[in-house]
Amino acid sequence: MQEKVITLATPVFFLLIFIELIVGRLRQRNTYRLNDAINSISLGVLSQVSGVFMQVLRVGIYAWLVSHIGLFKLPADSIWVWLSGLLLYDLCYYWLHRYGHEVNVLWAAHVVHHQSEDYNLSTALRQTSSGYLLGWIFYVPLAILGYPVEVFAALALIDLLYQFWVHTQQIGKLGWLDRVLVTPSNHRVHHGVNDIYLDKNYGGILILWDRLFGTFIEERDQDPVVYGTRSPLRSWNPIWANFEVYKVLWLDSWRTRNLGDKLRVWFAAPGWRPADVAEKWPSAPFDIARSLYHPQLSRAAQVYCLLQFIILLLVTTHFLAAQVAMKWPQGLAYAIWLVAGLWIVGGLMETRPRYIALEALRLAATSAGVVIGKVWFGAVSLSPLAQGAVITVSLVSMIALWLIFKRLSTMHGHLSHQ
Repeated sequence: MQEKVITLATPVFFLLIFIELIVGRLRQRNTYRLNDAINSISLGVLSQVSGVFMQVLRVGIYAWLVSHIGLFKLPADSIWVWLSGLLLYDLCYYWLHRYGHEVNVLWAAHVVHHQSEDYNLSTALRQTSSGYLLGWIFYVPLAILGYPVEVFAALALIDLLYQFWVHTQQIGKLGWLDRVLVTPSNHRVHHGVNDIYLDKNYGGILILWDRLFGTFIEERDQDPVVYGTRSPLRSWNPIWANFEVYKVLWLDSWRTRNLGDKLRVWFAAPGWRPADVAEKWPSAPFDIARSLYHPQLSRAAQVYCLLQFIILLLVTTHFLAAQVAMKWPQGLAYAIWLVAGLWIVGGLMETRPRYIALEALRLAATSAGVVIGKVWFGAVSLSPLAQGAVITVSLVSMIALWLIFKRLSTMHGHLSHQ
C-alpha cells in the first residue's frame, strides 16, 4: 500500500521541489545543491526499495499483535477510530522520534534523515532503510488497543506525508499554527546542530507533544539554524549513509575491554563512548563553522549524473509495481541493480576514479543482460523496441562516460573505503 501511494505522490513531490527551487532562485535564497539533492532522494529510493523486503517488520508484526493480543476489535469505518488513532499514532511517533535521538542504536537508523547539510523539500525524502528493524516497537500500544491494520497503515502514511511540506526554508513563521502544529519553522529547529536547538521539536504533526513533554523551542532570528549532524557524513554514498553509525557503534563495542560497555554502547546517548576507546581513538571535535561537503564536478559530469539518476528514479517506479509479481530472487536482483546504480552515481559525484570503471561495468552488464535474455530481470518480457532502447541508452551512456570522465580516470585520487 505504502509503495503505491508514495509512487502516486512522487510527481507531486517533484513538482513542489521544482516550485521551491524557482522561488528560492527568485528570492536569491536558493537552498539546493544538485549533489546533495540527488543524495537525499537516493536515500528515499533506497528506503522504498528495502521496504519491499521488510513487509513483515512494517506491517506483519503489527497484524499479528492485533489478532493475538488486541484488547478490542475497533471498527475501521468509525470516524472516532480514525481521529483517536491519528492522535495516538502521532504520540507514539513523538516517542519513537525522541528516542531516535537519545538511544544510539535508534540514532544509527534515524541519522540518515539528518545528514544533509542543506534543508529543503528533498531533505524530506531522505529516509532510513533500517528504521523498520526496531521502529515497530513504539506502535505496539495501537495494536494492543485493537486499531485495525488498514487503519494503522493509513495513519502511518498520513503522518509521513504531512511531514513533507515542513522541510523548507522558504516559509517563515505561521503565527498560531506554530503553537499547535509542526510547521517549517518548528521543524527547521529540529534539524539544527546549534547547541540551543539540539534535540528539540520531535513532533510529527502536532507540536503540542513537545510543549507537553518539555522539548519545544521556538526558532530564533538571532540564531540561524545550522543543518547536518555533529559527525558529518561527508559522502554521497547512500549505502554508507545507512551504515555509518552502525559501524562506529560496532567498532566501539568490539574495541572496549569493559564487558558492560560493550552492551552500553548500543543503548547510551549518541556521543557517549567507552573511556578506554575514546582515549585511544578520540572523536574529531565538532566544528559548527565547518565548510560544506561539496566536491567540485564539471557541468557535463553533473548533467551525466543527473540523467543517470533520473533513469534510475523512473525505473524504480517500475520495480515497485512489478516486484509484486516477481519471484524473490528476481526481485532481489532487480533491487541490487537499482542500489548499485545509486551507489555508483554517488561515487561519481565524489569524483572517485574507480567508480568510472564500475559505471562502465554496470552499463555493459545491463546491455548484455538484455541482449542475452531478452527479458528484464527474468520476469518482464521486452519487445524488440524496448530491447533496442535499453541497449542504445547503455551504449550512449558509456560513450558519454568516457568523454566526460576520461581526465578523472587518469588521475590517482585516493580510493574510498566505502
